[in-house]
Amino acid sequence: MRTSVVFVTGLLLGSALATGFAQSDRLAGENYVNHVAIAVDNFDETFAFYTQKMGFREAFTVRDDKGQANLAYVQVSRNTFVELQRTNANRRAGLNHFGLHVENLALVVASLKQRGVMVDELRIRPDDASVANATDPNGIRIEMFQFGPGSPQGKAIASWK
Repeated sequence: MRTSVVFVTGLLLGSALATGFAQSDRLAGENYVNHVAIAVDNFDETFAFYTQKMGFREAFTVRDDKGQANLAYVQVSRNTFVELQRTNANRRAGLNHFGLHVENLALVVASLKQRGVMVDELRIRPDDASVANATDPNGIRIEMFQFGPGSPQGKAIASWK
């Protein structure tokens, strides 16, 4: 009987350790692609395309001092957006980055750094969100962020019907 208990205990412990090691390659927490950011030359035309032709709703728009829209989030589904950005001298038209929502940004940043990924320092933004960036081998920026309920993204997700 004792041998059986030791065997079963060893089997369960081994299984738990193997599962833990197998899952350690994944980033901690619930993570998902939240948005794709596209820099556009004709902001108004592109915004109209996504809202009027594609039928996606405007989640929020960021305007400059003169009232000109420079950034807009268009909501595709409850937690998926297309981020439209106006082009400028530092931002060419096309794919700018994709946004990865992470459950625990500090833990993800530490994990990625431990794996040798170059990650910017975590920044806390005034809009109830924290963000850090990495770049893949092809030069595509990955914006990792954790947002709170007071952030524009959090409010848009909460209001989705």
